[in-house]
Amino acid sequence: MRNRYWCEAEDHEVTYGEIGRGYELPDGRVIPVTDEELRQMPLPTARAIELLGFIPAAAVDPLRVGAGYYLRPNGPVAAKPYVLLCQALERASKVAVARYAWHGRERVGLLRVRGNVIALHGLLWPDEVRDPASVAPAPVQLDDDEIDRAVTLIETMTRDDLTGPEFTDRYTEALHKVIEAKQEGHRLPDAPQPAAQPGRLVDLMAALEESLGKARAARGEADADVHALPSTTAKKAAARKSAKATGAKPAARKRHSA
Repeated sequence: MRNRYWCEAEDHEVTYGEIGRGYELPDGRVIPVTDEELRQMPLPTARAIELLGFIPAAAVDPLRVGAGYYLRPNGPVAAKPYVLLCQALERASKVAVARYAWHGRERVGLLRVRGNVIALHGLLWPDEVRDPASVAPAPVQLDDDEIDRAVTLIETMTRDDLTGPEFTDRYTEALHKVIEAKQEGHRLPDAPQPAAQPGRLVDLMAALEESLGKARAARGEADADVHALPSTTAKKAAARKSAKATGAKPAARKRHSA
């Protein structure tokens, strides 16, 4: 497989070095623009990163943060301001907002400290992030007790970092097993069967409790520390059973006259 560049105007194959940049006018004419002309553009960010300000990292919507790239100082002269900015950002617990040129466009990004190095993350413009309203679920009724139980479970499963067997790249490990089996002429490993059946309704709290048990087991913690939280379904069933046993009737609502 290979990519071939074809000139439709002259009907022949061209090399990548023969391809240039240009701006097409409405009448079809193309104004050529060379790489040298782009480098000499009267733009402050064409050759440098311009700092715009400093903000807390939590003030940035993670959806707007793009891929990260490590920056390094351009020679010994730039080393001191580089280290100064790095240590100042770390001590102030802030990230820097910067403007820079990237692939022929001017963009805004974040500078943050990772170790002793400054990383640059491109930021999407607000109009580049889709409105989440189109995928929001329909309104549902929840009582405070249900939310409190979910919060309790979240606090129980809270951890300090993303280290542990749960955060290993299982796809790459499985791919290596397939490659090794094919290389040695062995039978391919069997795919694990999914535990949940399609179309089965699962209680949310029960599913969260099951996830909690698996997480604790993976960390080698004792099962005795896991306290089951009553699910909504079980709680309602117990309430109905108690009402039948005592013959209790639901209390009538009081009517208040105006």
